[in-house]
Amino acid sequence: MRFPVLASLLLVLLCACQTEGDSTAPENPGMDARLRRGLVSVSGDELPAYALNWRVPAADIADADDAEVIAKAKAAMAAGMLYENADSAIPLLLALAARSPENPALPAQLQAAMTQLLAQGDSVLAGLGEAGADIATAHRIAAVARTVDGEAAETLAFLDRVDAADRLQALLEHGEQELAAGNLGESSLGALTAFREVLRARPADARALQGLAAVEQALIARAQQAAGQDDYVASDQWLSHAAKVRPAQPWVVDEARRRLRLQREARVAGLYAQALKTLDRPHEFGALKLARSQIDEFVGIAAQGDWRVARLHERLELATRYGRHRPGQRFSDPLASGGHGPPLVVVPHGQFMMGASADDKDAVKAEWPQHPVRFQRGFALARTETTVADFARFIHATGYRTRAERRGYSVVYDERSGNFVLRNDIDWRHDYLGRVAPPNLPVLHISVQDAEAYANWLSEQTGQRYRLPHEAEFEYALRSGTSTLFPWGAGGPPPQTGNLTGGKDQSPSGRRWGNAFADYGDGYWGPAPAGSFRANAFGLHDLEGNLSEWMMDCWHVGYRRAPADGGAWYNPGCRTRVVRGASWSSAPAQARSAWRMSQAHDVTNARTGFRVVRDI
Repeated sequence: MRFPVLASLLLVLLCACQTEGDSTAPENPGMDARLRRGLVSVSGDELPAYALNWRVPAADIADADDAEVIAKAKAAMAAGMLYENADSAIPLLLALAARSPENPALPAQLQAAMTQLLAQGDSVLAGLGEAGADIATAHRIAAVARTVDGEAAETLAFLDRVDAADRLQALLEHGEQELAAGNLGESSLGALTAFREVLRARPADARALQGLAAVEQALIARAQQAAGQDDYVASDQWLSHAAKVRPAQPWVVDEARRRLRLQREARVAGLYAQALKTLDRPHEFGALKLARSQIDEFVGIAAQGDWRVARLHERLELATRYGRHRPGQRFSDPLASGGHGPPLVVVPHGQFMMGASADDKDAVKAEWPQHPVRFQRGFALARTETTVADFARFIHATGYRTRAERRGYSVVYDERSGNFVLRNDIDWRHDYLGRVAPPNLPVLHISVQDAEAYANWLSEQTGQRYRLPHEAEFEYALRSGTSTLFPWGAGGPPPQTGNLTGGKDQSPSGRRWGNAFADYGDGYWGPAPAGSFRANAFGLHDLEGNLSEWMMDCWHVGYRRAPADGGAWYNPGCRTRVVRGASWSSAPAQARSAWRMSQAHDVTNARTGFRVVRDI
């Protein structure tokens, strides 16, 4: 008797758990070598089991002679009925052997039946790789063969083949259990290892192939799950594992890649649009913080090198520095009462050295010490000084009365004497001589309170914050990237620089300037229409001439403890303000970029005007 089939099978399968140093001799060296490399292990309780013995059906041959029994057995063999019931060939022949053991025809017939039985068993084993195959039939045939002639070489060989089939069956079941448990084996032991072991022995095994497809789908499902959590790095890794399962059939993974690529692109496009929408409202509370969070999320999902990453960072930088605007942009805000406010230019953020340099021979104490100022944000500065037409719109809308109107006088230029004199009934409607001013002339005879009232009205009309410039903003805009003595460099101004005192200028009565840029002439004696001269590098007009301009800052003699961030040095209620920029009658030294002077808050005259800043 052969035992033991299960014991031998168990021994071989358990060899998978041995180390390379284990000296136990395996029954199947090839299989064991693969198992000992850590491919798969199957425990004893996972081994298939079948009956070791076959209970022979009791054939009733009492009423038949030997020839009739042999004839009936032959007919049963011809019909393929070898062991199933009492009328099958082997039960009949075994009954005859018990009754007539010396029958000379019996050995040949029994041998023929056994040969047919083992052939039938081999046919079953050969078909085990097909869908729906059942190894139980092979087990029954093995039990029959063992019972009939368990020591025959043919029987022992068949039992070995059944053992091998059982081993593969155990691997299939083990792989399916690992698959159900989620142990796919993409990088170590698991379902994939078991199915591949089966396919090494039976390359077309339907169940193992189905198992590979199931592992592939499970890996794709993990890729989809990772993508659903926005972890596209992990998703790509899972797809890479899936692509190795059935490399000869790449289309399933290729289709999964395509779907996940579209899913990723849809997600990335949605985040991109969401971040852009947030960046379109940078002034809302928490908008920039939200935008940064959205951009971080976008970067974590987008593919490496996605052009939109740079675009979002650029937009975030612009929103942080300029709100909804961009450096150099020209715009004007609509007024609630109709029309538009003054034309503005967005001045870029940056830094500069404010004040006079050590080698400036015309510098005074008030212009020192030279110090760095850095603007974290840009700002929008009016392209020109505020015009008569601009100011008239404010007066007509509000009924505001300026300081000169209430006081009844202002300072004008007297052509006959060449001096500045007080004259009655002069206000914002008049020019430097006291005549009615044209609409495009910069407005004159304005106190700092008048200028601030106009800026406050613009704020109410537009919903944006308008104000007077900070002194640092004015000098930064005036220099427009230069660090020289004058905004245009050193020496006299080039032609069309601005409305400055020039040796070639002449008043209507023939007066000339006693202190002027010798070789310069601009064609004006008195203020020129706003924007008559070329703009500077920032797109701004008349900062270096035409009118001196009111600043928000209070006057301080020097820059000790001055703000370094470009903010105003301002104390509410201060009665002396800073005035910056040369006027049409200023000496050349007052056209220097660092020049500044103090002026009482209620002064009005024919040399001082203003322009506004709009926060962005």
